[in-house]
Order: sequence, then structure tokens, then C-alpha cells
Amino acid sequence: MIGLTDAEKVAVRRHCGYPAYGATAAGFSSWRFYQVYGLLEYRMNNLVDEEQEVVRNYLKMLMKLEASIPEAADNLDTSQAAIWRHNDSEVSDRSRLYDNWRLRLCGFLGLPAGPALSTGTISWVV
Repeated sequence: MIGLTDAEKVAVRRHCGYPAYGATAAGFSSWRFYQVYGLLEYRMNNLVDEEQEVVRNYLKMLMKLEASIPEAADNLDTSQAAIWRHNDSEVSDRSRLYDNWRLRLCGFLGLPAGPALSTGTISWVV
């Protein structure tokens, strides 16, 4: 295999909760000054073929789960129609499921969740 594409890397960063890569390092607020971001880039650039396939499978699942959240929101205006009854916690259930799979991807890559996927706990990178 040729490695993860740029689009796949963007998806991995986003699903793992890390900010956009950007074009160049600019200023001291760049993510490149933080070790965990560099570890993420290293891992994405050095996966063996089998690991790339696992990441691609995660990305397929994550894209489906992420898309299901706004689709579930389409029913928020209807509590009940005939025998069908809306699951009041469907959006939050789907969001939790999506976040769970995001954390699994982080775990597979050996990374703590990024700032946009904070679990509220302290984690250490070893």
C-alpha cells in the first residue's frame, strides 16, 4: 500500500479530536510544538499495510456513525406518529456510540484523545 492519503490523515486527526494540521508551522501556538501531535503524525506516516487497513475500517465506521447523528435529529420534532414512538435519547445515544468508536481509534493508534474529544481525565503518553 502507499500509506494513508492526505484526506485519510485529515479524517484521523478530526475523529481523534486533534485540530487541523495546517500548511506550515507559524508562531508558537502551532500544534507542532506539542509532543502528542507529533506522535500522531509519526504513527500515521509509519503504519504497516495491515494497520492502514484497520485504520481505514475505523474511518468507514466512523463516517457512518457521524452521519447518523444529524439524521437522527430529523425526528426531534415528532414524539409519536401512529404506532412509531421516538427514542428521546437517540441523538445522545448515537453521539456516545460515535465518541466510543473515536476513542477506540485513539487506542489503536496508542494516543490519548485529542482536545476536541476530551474525556475529562488525565492521560499520559508513554
